Amino acid sequence: MNVVFRADASIQIGTGHVMRCLALADAITQKGGSCTFICREHPGNLIQLVLGRGHQVYPLSVPLESTTSKSSDVDAVTHAAWLGNTQEKDAVEVSIILAKIRPTWLIVDHYAIDARWEKCVRPYTSRLMVIDDLSDRNHYCDLLLDQTFGRDPKDYYEQVPAFCQLLCGSEYALLRPEFLEWQKYSHERRQGCKVEHLLINLGGADKYNVTARVLRALKICDLPSHLAITVIMGAAAPWVESVRYEASNMRWPTRVEVGVENMAELMAYSDIAVGAAGSTAWERCVLGLPSLMLILSENQRYIARVLDDCGAAISLNVDNLERELDASLQKLILNKHTLFHRAIELVDGRGCERIRHHIYELLK
Repeated sequence: MNVVFRADASIQIGTGHVMRCLALADAITQKGGSCTFICREHPGNLIQLVLGRGHQVYPLSVPLESTTSKSSDVDAVTHAAWLGNTQEKDAVEVSIILAKIRPTWLIVDHYAIDARWEKCVRPYTSRLMVIDDLSDRNHYCDLLLDQTFGRDPKDYYEQVPAFCQLLCGSEYALLRPEFLEWQKYSHERRQGCKVEHLLINLGGADKYNVTARVLRALKICDLPSHLAITVIMGAAAPWVESVRYEASNMRWPTRVEVGVENMAELMAYSDIAVGAAGSTAWERCVLGLPSLMLILSENQRYIARVLDDCGAAISLNVDNLERELDASLQKLILNKHTLFHRAIELVDGRGCERIRHHIYELLK
């Protein structure tokens, strides 16, 4: 099994796409497969992290003048600017690499890529898989994964070819094995009523420094006096010093951790969390961590709504942060047992195993 991933991370994009691909890549290599990543060298990329996990990386340079599909192009995808180049030029660069590797699978996780790019590179791979959770553009692939809870496969019927297999639902959430390892402990400690540790993690980049806003807003919230706060930030986050300054002026002991490698452990030891409504939502669900989700971008709105509607988390639009944070946290604390039980029903932590099984089976 020889798998190539095309995914990017950056301050603008965030880290979630590469991180979930990395979880699947690790699961594939555990069974003897070989994984290679193709990533553009955007500011805030995770190329060194991928290399550190033992995978090969082919970097794509960022053009001196970053180009995307022309703004007048009515067919341009919503997130076209995230690619750092046109789809056509990106596909040419990737095809040259694929021609050398001739992978068994090409797995694409990128909001700026659609069927036009996929058709260009399709001759250079045996199978092509897409990871998506927007359902806002056409794809040309053999397998499509959307790990969103409650996602109806019908949402993609008109966007993929008839031969494409659709895997939809949070049972396919791509999580690192560490979350399964800490699951039992995390579930057991939530039987009590204490609220002693708050975890704040707003993604790997936090482009707009929402973390500092959360800390400032917390100062006027009615929280337990014995509370301790841990803030997690990505290694490439641009606002670390600003957040450290805010942390030093909190009423509660507040520590800032950067580029951690034990996220599951930190979540397991936390009683409540404030997090982004992105892919980390599934990490909090599998551990049963009662969470207040902040909607930081339009593409997070669907996940936030479905988790809020089913009672697995509480959502809050970032525009209402300062006005509604205190009331939302009180609601979170009051309902934390209900949120815990509903969240653990959605994700069991075995999504990578299921996807790995499917990609092996499809080759048969």
